[in-house]
Amino acid sequence: MLIESFKMPKTWLLATALTALVACQPNTSPAESAQESAAPVAKREPYTVVSPQGERVDHYYWLRDDERKDPEVLGYLNAENDYYDAYRASYQPLTDELEQEIIGRVKQDDSSVPYQRGDYLYQTEYEAGKEYPIHSRTHVESGEKQIIVDVNVLAEGESFMQVSNLQVSPDQNKVAYVVDNVGRRQYELHVKDLTTNEVTETGIDGISAAIAWAKDNETLFVIENDPQTLLSKRVVKYQLGQPLETAEVVYEEQDDTFYMWVSNSSDDEYVMIQLDATVSDEVHVLDADTPNGDFQVLAPRERDFKYSADHIDGRWIILTDYQAPNFQVMEVAHAAIGDKSKWQPLVAHDDAVFIHGFELFANYLVLNERREGLRQIRVVPWANPEQSYVVNADEASYVMTFETNVEQNTEVLRYNYTSLVTPTVTYAMNMATQERKVLKATEVPNYDASNYATARTWATADDGTQVPVSLLYKKDFKQDGTAPLYQYAYGSYGSTSEPWFRSSVFSLVDRGFVYAIAHIRGGQEMGRHWYEDGKLENKKNTFTDYIDVTEHLVAEKYAHPDKVFGMGGSAGGLLMGAVANLAPEQYRGLVAHVPFVDVVTTMLDESIPLTTNEFDEWGNPKNQPYYDYMLSYSPYDQVSAQDYPAMLVTTGLHDSQVQYFEPAKWVAKLRHHKTDNNPLMMKTNMEAGHGGASGRFARLKETAEEYAFILDLLENPEK
Repeated sequence: MLIESFKMPKTWLLATALTALVACQPNTSPAESAQESAAPVAKREPYTVVSPQGERVDHYYWLRDDERKDPEVLGYLNAENDYYDAYRASYQPLTDELEQEIIGRVKQDDSSVPYQRGDYLYQTEYEAGKEYPIHSRTHVESGEKQIIVDVNVLAEGESFMQVSNLQVSPDQNKVAYVVDNVGRRQYELHVKDLTTNEVTETGIDGISAAIAWAKDNETLFVIENDPQTLLSKRVVKYQLGQPLETAEVVYEEQDDTFYMWVSNSSDDEYVMIQLDATVSDEVHVLDADTPNGDFQVLAPRERDFKYSADHIDGRWIILTDYQAPNFQVMEVAHAAIGDKSKWQPLVAHDDAVFIHGFELFANYLVLNERREGLRQIRVVPWANPEQSYVVNADEASYVMTFETNVEQNTEVLRYNYTSLVTPTVTYAMNMATQERKVLKATEVPNYDASNYATARTWATADDGTQVPVSLLYKKDFKQDGTAPLYQYAYGSYGSTSEPWFRSSVFSLVDRGFVYAIAHIRGGQEMGRHWYEDGKLENKKNTFTDYIDVTEHLVAEKYAHPDKVFGMGGSAGGLLMGAVANLAPEQYRGLVAHVPFVDVVTTMLDESIPLTTNEFDEWGNPKNQPYYDYMLSYSPYDQVSAQDYPAMLVTTGLHDSQVQYFEPAKWVAKLRHHKTDNNPLMMKTNMEAGHGGASGRFARLKETAEEYAFILDLLENPEK
């Protein structure tokens, strides 16, 4: 809403960008001189960034406005938007064609697989033409359907709407959920009485999306965020119907390197506070029958000791890296919690298998694990662990993950299966007989899987490491070095870039592209060591792996060397920035969504959201050797006078993860230094945050814009 006050005429905005924002003309580069008649050029205003390791001058620091109200800053962002709009006007018909094509692969009147909790089947539905989901439930016996939350109704009159984490009370009579109408992931708590349909806006805001219920059906636990850093700080116990001031802080985290979450155990017997840092975890538990009791620590935090836990039948099942880099599964009776030395092994560590997580059932422990880079499911009978088995897969390359499993006392496991060519299929499998049935095969209109093929190849990194690559292309693809390539990767936080089915990418594949996912170091595709080899002082492996994958795909004639395009977002946007500096000549174009590019300045500033949580990922630049190492790859700091690929950069004004001013500063600096005439475009969504637009079709429109940018470059090599 802040933006409404500053909606000036476009002519004024453009004039602002091209006159008032252009300053220090003696410092204007040749590239700027060539572009200044068209592209916005930000003024250069020296600002000294101070750190214990030295001072640096940042000429574009003035673009940071924490209040998002400065008319000059907003004018510049809007001028960049106008410049991008003018640039893409020539290929608007292509964008429209792509948008309709991509939306045409979406089943508009779709619904999730219902799951049963108590007397109801719960489901999420979409209606044709509507942007947002409708959450509903149906009584098992009567068949009566009830709308829990229609997000389309809440979104009326709002430019952004996100409803998250609907949690139904133990007696099924209430639902708690959180609402964000800005995009900054700072939520307000709402509670709906499902017997009367009355909604209470509790007044509790500035919270995370975490919610847990006590068994009294009246007590809720939520997490307050720090208003400046947006870090999750305090667990608050709130009694429904009581004045807001009676809410009680039951836990406060003092260490700003930890994230916090609160939830119920899967059997609903406990309220759990999960504290998570890059290299350390801690879990506190409270009997849900005694909301006024005291939380107990499952095991005290230690550096380089991670664990998570869930409860069944009086004992805690624990996934931990304790003496197990790829994680092992252990157990402890509830009466013995507080000391990890009392934990007993259940599933031993395996150097060849990384364990992602587990589900608990009365007769089975089910593991989601990764072997040789592939995500699979293993079923382990409690009574006969040696008779464990892996769920059968139908393809050589695939992904298996858990579907919603809310009942422990069942023989049925629900799971999802997908691949680059197979839309998600949800199965129900009898774990005793291994018989399975399809609950839902995702319908994708205007798609025929028989037209496509997927493959896996391995690229050799500069240090000899073999990097897996997932590929998608049409079956008539000829590996002759003429095809364009769209290469995606992420490579941070141990987050794995799975070969999921992605319906939108077929708009490129149908036009002859090879779609590649580079499973570079920094993720956990090949186990925990894969992550360790791509963070802190090994971070550059992430960037060189990506470049080595490109070189491999070109050398093996999967792609033409002049038709290579790369894309990444957030930390993957950092990857794009680093690649642009290191190997610009290898890419025709790069797309960087919400890119984390000003690494050192951001990590020096502990008032910026998320900074302190990330010291064990990137390093703390207040200390050596991290300062020098981070500075040596920080995309913003390493911009130089050289040719760069064509680039599209996106951001959101209200982004809480990567602040808008990082990409804004980066683009401004690139304009000043780059020596080429390749397009450099930036789009700021003035009404959204890190995830972009909130509506499902609005998000697809953004994807169409990205693909149109790429295809226009491909079709017009002179640009």
